[in-house]
Amino acid sequence: MLLNWSGPAPGFLAAVDRGAIDAFCLALPPKPMPAPGRPALTFVIPLYNSAGTIGPLVREIAALHVEGGHEIVLVNDGSTDGTWRACQELLPGSAVPIILVNHSRNYGEHNAVLTGYRHARGAHVVNLDDDGQNPPVEAVRLWEFARSRGFDVVFGHYGRKEHSVWRNLGSWFTNRLANWFLDKPKGLYLSSFRCVSALVAQAAAYHTGPFPYIDGLILQVTQNIGELEVRHEARHAGRSGYTLRRLLRLWLSTFVNFSAMPLRLATVLGLTMAFLGLVGFGVVVYWRLTNQGPEFGWGSLMSALLIFSGTQLVILGLLGEYIGRMFLAVNRRPQSVVREVVRGGPPD
Repeated sequence: MLLNWSGPAPGFLAAVDRGAIDAFCLALPPKPMPAPGRPALTFVIPLYNSAGTIGPLVREIAALHVEGGHEIVLVNDGSTDGTWRACQELLPGSAVPIILVNHSRNYGEHNAVLTGYRHARGAHVVNLDDDGQNPPVEAVRLWEFARSRGFDVVFGHYGRKEHSVWRNLGSWFTNRLANWFLDKPKGLYLSSFRCVSALVAQAAAYHTGPFPYIDGLILQVTQNIGELEVRHEARHAGRSGYTLRRLLRLWLSTFVNFSAMPLRLATVLGLTMAFLGLVGFGVVVYWRLTNQGPEFGWGSLMSALLIFSGTQLVILGLLGEYIGRMFLAVNRRPQSVVREVVRGGPPD
């Protein structure tokens, strides 16, 4: 059994024999990937309980014609339904190179995508869902659009989304957060269906923090971004693993990990409440001196205390979130741990 921390710099895993890595790897300076045998496109697919969908999806990708060749990187993110076994059964007789990466536990979709980026060798990398909702032919369209227009990143924009209502609301809110807190080009729609250049993939994969947010990392690297309307299909099997808890965690990563704006908003809120408190104090003093105003008692006092105490607790909670994430990062909480890497398909 091999064990390595999925935190090395991009290019590192492509430059050495992955089977020789048997210890936790620390971040190293970026290193360019070797050109010989490098495919034009890498498909990165994070997997969680995907035993029923991954076979048809991989076979559909393998049947595609991609000028310059393509490969598939499958990252099993702690599945419990036999997904790893289903992936291994795809290796014999595969028409394209397949790299299987097995996480030691479930770390989350964005962590799994970064693991896939670290093992990708393609000049471009496209990541898509494991449920068949992102047709592989549409992924090729994203790649062709990125190549022809010279974009570093192209996001797939869905004309019609086949998600549940609450999931669509969650995506809408995530994009609103990105508008407010991230340096996002105006009007750009962020989605998990994206094609990035090797440059962007390597730069994003260099991030080793335990709470990654892929789109935030991308926006820190480049503004040369486009979007293309793509088809979105109904889920082929099972149900989405995105719960409300996971969406809340994603929202926190969006505006806590990549922006100081919440702290500035907390400062503005605190100053506003202090100003209102001073105004209220002045009014109370005036009423007292002029023998005006209502009788003041326990109810009004407790209401004021609850308002100010609640505001203080919200601000303290926000500060605690920042400090807690800093603590976990400083203590080197792993972004992901790779249990095993298996390669299959035709030789390069």
